[in-house]
Amino acid sequence: MLIHSEADMIAFGRNFAANLSAPAVIELIGDVGTGKTTFTRGLAEGLGITEPISSPSFTISRFYEGEKYTLTHYDFYRLDDPGLMADDLAESISEPNNITVVEWGESIADILPAEHYRITINYIDENTREVEIA
Repeated sequence: MLIHSEADMIAFGRNFAANLSAPAVIELIGDVGTGKTTFTRGLAEGLGITEPISSPSFTISRFYEGEKYTLTHYDFYRLDDPGLMADDLAESISEPNNITVVEWGESIADILPAEHYRITINYIDENTREVEIA
C-alpha cells in the first residue's frame, strides 16, 4: 500500500487501531524518518489517546492511557543490548489491556510473541511511503 502524506499515515494508524484488541504487539520496521512515530500518532488517536505522541528515541519507552487501552511505545534504536528494558518490554507484552509498539526491535526479537503485527515502512520519495503488513 502507498501512503502519500503525513496525514495519510496518521489516517492509516487510526484505521489500524479500529481493528485492534488488546493485548497486541506491533513491530515497526523502517529507516529513520519513514513515519514510524507518525503511524503511532494515528494509532493513538484511534485508541482514544488525546495527549501528544512523541518519539521515545531518547527515553526508550513512553506510556499513554487511552479510553480502553494503554499504549506502550518502545524505541530500541540506541540499544545494542536492551538489558533491563527487555524485562520491561516482556511485562508490557503480557498486560491484557496493552497495545505495545516496538521500533528498531532487532535486539529484542526473541521477546516478541510469534503472533504479532509487523509493519514495514519503506521510503519511496519525500512524500511517499510503501507500507507492508505481515
